[in-house]
Amino acid sequence: MAEPSQSLRPPVTEESPPAPPTAGVSRRALLGTAGATGLVLGAAGAGVGYAAAPAQATPLSSVGSGRAMFHGKHQPGITEGLQARGHLVAFDLAAGAGRKEAAALLRRWSTTAERLMAGEAMTQDDTDVARDAGPSSLTITFGFGNSFFARTGLEKQRPSALDPLPDFSSDHLDRSRSNGDLWVQIGADDSLVAFHALRAIQKDAGSAAKVRWQMNGFNRTPGATAHPMTARNLMGQLDGTRNPKPTDTDFDQRIFVPASGSNGPAWMANGSYAVVRRIRMLLDDWEKLSLAAQEDVIGRRKSNGAPLSGGAETTAMDLEKTRSDGDYVVPINAHARITRPDQNGGAAILRRPFSYHDGIDADGTPDAGLLFVCWQADPLRGFVPVQRKLDRGDALSQYIRHEASGLFAVPGGAADGEYVGQRLLEG
Repeated sequence: MAEPSQSLRPPVTEESPPAPPTAGVSRRALLGTAGATGLVLGAAGAGVGYAAAPAQATPLSSVGSGRAMFHGKHQPGITEGLQARGHLVAFDLAAGAGRKEAAALLRRWSTTAERLMAGEAMTQDDTDVARDAGPSSLTITFGFGNSFFARTGLEKQRPSALDPLPDFSSDHLDRSRSNGDLWVQIGADDSLVAFHALRAIQKDAGSAAKVRWQMNGFNRTPGATAHPMTARNLMGQLDGTRNPKPTDTDFDQRIFVPASGSNGPAWMANGSYAVVRRIRMLLDDWEKLSLAAQEDVIGRRKSNGAPLSGGAETTAMDLEKTRSDGDYVVPINAHARITRPDQNGGAAILRRPFSYHDGIDADGTPDAGLLFVCWQADPLRGFVPVQRKLDRGDALSQYIRHEASGLFAVPGGAADGEYVGQRLLEG
């Protein structure tokens, strides 16, 4: 994930007093002005105004200028880098709502997503939560759950890849926080921009759909590290080292439904399938382990993600290397060993998670972990075989608990003038 460089906020001095506040500045106008002149927010006494950076100072580099495109071959929010803030929300269609209402809703949602991802306000009744901010790499992604097709009379268009996931031994699922007719993923590098998008999507739902569940997550802010690196999860481990990369020759084959020659329905061309799991980390138990024990559970060094067999983070893991006592250097039940594609018939998934922390339970246990989101062309060839293998002996399993689950068909991107899902709903 490309991360912007960090810079220092110029001090406000007597020689460079803050200018008076500027009124009536739109998100897009302010963003353009900031990029051209290096304007930064400055505080003066009890008031807040805009202060021009002195010529000799380094202008403040803002993550707000990042922008993802709404229209394209694929929906946004799949191949982009991890964002600092995320919201996952599922909706159920209201009683009596069907295909017509769903089409109107997806049209509204697509219009809103296009505007907000461009850093613009809603067409009406904007809350102003994101006023003065740029797009902040906002992405809004839409998907359909298994139940959507019966609700809209489109059962014949439901892909077989959307069959319910099998039960796993690590599942302790809360059904009220699982699945749903519709799914929306929101990500941005600014919390207010992400929240603004969430409220807009909820308001657009109107009487057509109601929220089934919502989950809020976060990642490290871009620019917080000295150089781009793989993200860490709440266990302190690098998470996503072996992710497929868009530069891989077989990336599209593994992650996206082909436009032709597929057994799936035509409306899913260039789409993908998202598996969503709320995975609670039993942090109190995990943090009692020694560093060496934690590394044995994962199979990688905590400091830099390198395999225990040696090398750097991206060095190929030597599964046959042994210690002096004859035991494998990478334990036979290490998480990284079990999840390797070559140990699962080539199965590969694109992990794009958010961490979460939902407070402290009555007994003092943190309710924290991972909002696991993974992408693949076919979940029966991606997530399912990997999770089955983990079920049979992953050392990490005693430190995590799967508490919610969902599987969603995410159609390809909308062309100019289209809304997401139009080829399904109007086909």
